Amino acid sequence: MMDDLVFFDTMRQGIWVAFIISLPILIAALVSGVSIGLVQALTSVQEMTLTFVPKLAAIGVVFWMSMNFMTNTLVAFFHSQIIPLIIGG
Repeated sequence: MMDDLVFFDTMRQGIWVAFIISLPILIAALVSGVSIGLVQALTSVQEMTLTFVPKLAAIGVVFWMSMNFMTNTLVAFFHSQIIPLIIGG
């Protein structure tokens, strides 16, 4: 039977891993959104697809570039935390 402290510690570590994994994509979306917004404000062009398409492209590129990091981080978390809890160690 799992202790409450072990459960909450595992949840805390899982949330931290999710945060670390999602950080590159969130930063890419933030940087591309702010830069496109700045260009729109400077040129007075208010086109909805002008913000969506570059942001989607930036997210796709950063996701493709950071897939190895994300996979390794998630697999390390599972091997070090989740699998020993399932086995009972």
